[in-house]
Amino acid sequence: MRAKLIPLVLLAVLVAGCAGNQSGQPQAGDTRFVAGDGKMQVFDASERKPAPAVEGPTLDGSTASLAAHKGKVVVLNFWASWCGPCRAEAPVLKEVSTKTKGTGVEFLGVDFKDRQADAKAFERTEGTGYPHIYDQPGKVALAFQGTVPPAAIPSTLIIDKQGRIAARALGAVKYTDLMNTVTKVRDE
Repeated sequence: MRAKLIPLVLLAVLVAGCAGNQSGQPQAGDTRFVAGDGKMQVFDASERKPAPAVEGPTLDGSTASLAAHKGKVVVLNFWASWCGPCRAEAPVLKEVSTKTKGTGVEFLGVDFKDRQADAKAFERTEGTGYPHIYDQPGKVALAFQGTVPPAAIPSTLIIDKQGRIAARALGAVKYTDLMNTVTKVRDE
């Protein structure tokens, strides 16, 4: 009986959510996942910290970096194909990306703790239209430790035109919250 319950418990954990909150931030190497609420937290301009340098191979075989988007607002989304809330928020990210394209806003995904074949299948299905860094070991996520818990997915950061972290959401983002925050940061 117990052997039959283990897969159900694991499935429930994955479906329940993947993001963590700052108060329960795991330490480096900790892989526990807990649900986040997806609400955007906007940082006052005077309190913003510079985003770390981010660069890596993309799912399509090229290379992407934050530096390539200097002077633009960048929405950086951490996800994995096996994360239920990541799948749920993908259409929101795609729609906001499409609506803000050409207005000084760029999107960049970071797929981590995932198999590359699964990540590519996810991107083919969702067709987001923006690049995704393949970061299986989680090095990009670890670079944001202190802002985003290393095991928090989905998580979304908004990087301002000066390369500083302007906002974050831990958990699946909602369309109105993301669009309003992106627009606010872009219009600063």
